[in-house]
This record gives sequence, C-alpha cells and structure tokens, in this order.
Amino acid sequence: MLEQQERDEEKRASLAIILPLAVTGFIVAAGCWTLFAVVGVHLRAELALNSVQFGILLAAPMASGALLAIPAGLAAQRYGARAVMLWCLTGLALCMVLFLVASNFISYLVVASGLGLAGGFYSAGLQFVTSHCQTKHMGFVLGLFGAGVTGAGLSYYLVPLFHYAYTWQGVPLVYLVVLLLVTTLLVLVTDNEPDSQESVQIPPMQHLLLIIRQGQALWFCLYFGVVAGSFFSLALWLPDFLSAQFRLDLGAGAGLAQWFVVPGALAQIAGGGLSDIFGSVKVVTRSLTLCLLALAGLSLPSTTLFVAGADGVVAMHFALPLVMESLMVVTLGVAMGCAMGGLQRKVILANRDQAALFAGFLLVAACSVAFILLVVFSAIYQWLGMPGAVFMILLLLLSASLILLVKNLRRFANY
Repeated sequence: MLEQQERDEEKRASLAIILPLAVTGFIVAAGCWTLFAVVGVHLRAELALNSVQFGILLAAPMASGALLAIPAGLAAQRYGARAVMLWCLTGLALCMVLFLVASNFISYLVVASGLGLAGGFYSAGLQFVTSHCQTKHMGFVLGLFGAGVTGAGLSYYLVPLFHYAYTWQGVPLVYLVVLLLVTTLLVLVTDNEPDSQESVQIPPMQHLLLIIRQGQALWFCLYFGVVAGSFFSLALWLPDFLSAQFRLDLGAGAGLAQWFVVPGALAQIAGGGLSDIFGSVKVVTRSLTLCLLALAGLSLPSTTLFVAGADGVVAMHFALPLVMESLMVVTLGVAMGCAMGGLQRKVILANRDQAALFAGFLLVAACSVAFILLVVFSAIYQWLGMPGAVFMILLLLLSASLILLVKNLRRFANY
C-alpha cells in the first residue's frame, strides 16, 4: 500500500513537469499546423490561386498528418514517445526554414505537407502524457493536452500583427525560434519514459484488429474523426469565410475565428473532466445536440425579399447580425470541444496500453475528414458561390453521427 502511494506521488510529480511542457510543445506545433489558414490568404492574392488550389493548400497539413499519425504512434511505442516528439519538433523547425525560402505554389505545398508533423507530435505526446497519468484523472489530463490545439490561435494573432508592423514573412522566423527553444527544453528537462519502451513488443496487425472489433474502438475513432475533423476544417476555413462574409480585413476575420478555436480547444478540458464524472457517452450526446442547434442557426441563408409596394418594389434583406453569428460560432466551438474531450477519453482509457497507436487512429480519422471537408468547402465556394453551405454540410454530417451513436448506445454501454 505504501509502495503504491509512493508510485502515485512520483507520477503526480513527473506529470507536473511533463504535462506543461508537452502542452506547450503541442501549442507551438498546432500553431505551425494551421499557419496556412491565415498566411494562405496572403498567398492566395500573391500567387493568384483559385479556390480549389487554396483549399488544397489548407488541406495539405491535414492529409500529411493523417499519413504520419499511425507511424508516429508505432514509433513512439517502439523507440519512446520522447524521441518521436523531438524528431517532430525538429522536422517542423526545418519546415519553417523552407518556408522562408519558398517562392511558388509547389514549394509552399511541400512546406504545408511537412506541417503534418504536428500530428505525429500529438500521437507521441499523448503517449508521453498518459505514461505519467493516473486512470482516475485520465479524461482531465487528456483534455488538457488536447487543449494545446489553442496554438491555432497563435497564427490568427501573429500573422495580422506582423503584417501590419513588418511583413507576414516574419512569422515563420518567430515559430522557428520558439520551436528550437521548446526542443531544447524538452531535451534538458525530461528523460526517457520510466518504463523502457524499447522492450515493448508491437502487437501483430491481427491482434490490433481484434482489439478494435471487440472494443468497438473503431466506431468511437470514427465519431471523433467526424467531430474533430469538422473542428479542424472550420478552424482553417473561418478566417477567410468571416472576412468575406462581413467584408472585414484579414486581422478582424482572424480575430473572430479565434473565438471559435480557443474556446473550443479549452472546452476539451471540460469535456474530459465531465466525462470522468458523468461518463463519456452522456457528455458526447449532449455536446453533439448543442452542435446541431448552433449549426442550424448558422445554416440559415441570407435572404432578400422583394415586395411590390405602392411606390414600386421594396427590397427587404434578412440575415443574422454579426453579434448573433459570432455567438453561435463560439457555442459551436465549445460544444465540439466538449465532444472531442469525451470521445478522446473514451478511446484512450479503453486502450491505454496502446495509447500512442490509438491516438494515431484518432488523428487519421480527424485529418482525413478535415482534408475532405476543406476540399468540399473550396469546391462549393468556387462552383456554387455559397460559402454558408458549409454549415449545412456539417449539420448533416454531425446529425448522422449523433443518430448512429444513439442507435448503438446499448452496444457500447460496456465499452
């Protein structure tokens, strides 16, 4: 009993050091991951990109993140999560160097693809954190780590600031310096995981498939992918959408987008913590219901009604005011964040021994959905000229997810 208490105290002490550093690293990595959400608006004008090219540029980090997530998880199990985290941060720093010398669409696309290393950092970092965490606090700790996606807001703030003061090209240099600093701190402050990861045997693929089928983890990974992929795609799409929708400059549009990203990312902490108390399924279903209500309001199209009057035709324009739309965007972000926190806890807690690998599955699902949605958003904007239709697509997608989750609720009761 005394020995168990000492081990618990050691875990809490190590977590107090490791968690802030891991979250800081993920904040910076997420900032790099979503850099093209704001910088891409400048590149769109400078390189004369059409909407589809712009969408591909936004989606490239999502696609590469999906490709790297599972290999990074497997590498974290075999060689140690800390080593994989260091390699990912080093790779992101190299991308920032390449960013400074890029000059055409192809070179920027290569840089954007390299930013998917942030997804590898997520897989390895989640393994690093869970190895120092007690089960009873798992949801809260996972939510706190996942909240590192608030780093997406760094780009929304830094790019307009540098654009007005100097030039937006200075932002990659800032990220480069910060990445090198975080990498140095990770090397100096942390050691390899207390349990030797080199001795961990990677389960055969057949065994992994059996785990997925028996635990129904695949379904929850897919639900997480739909919610998180929708969140990531909106985080990348909103700065350009809000700027065009309300005729704002880039700084104002990016500032409004922060009210979706930052509260949504922080809400993962609440979602994970509430799931520790009330259970993940209950938190997720309530959160998805709130998402649908917000999306229903945002899906309402602007309408112009022409009425024949005594003195001629009178045009009446109906549209949501900026304040109302902003409130719905914040509500949507918070609800998505709570759902992501609950789903992440559900999967990782049930598969703690393969945490990095299942983090990779979660990220593959999320990045794949985000990639597809961004391309679809761009196509709709270019061919139909209806940017608000993206909310209708998300409304249908999340409605289908909620219906399937509720329908299979009894099947997942013991998972």
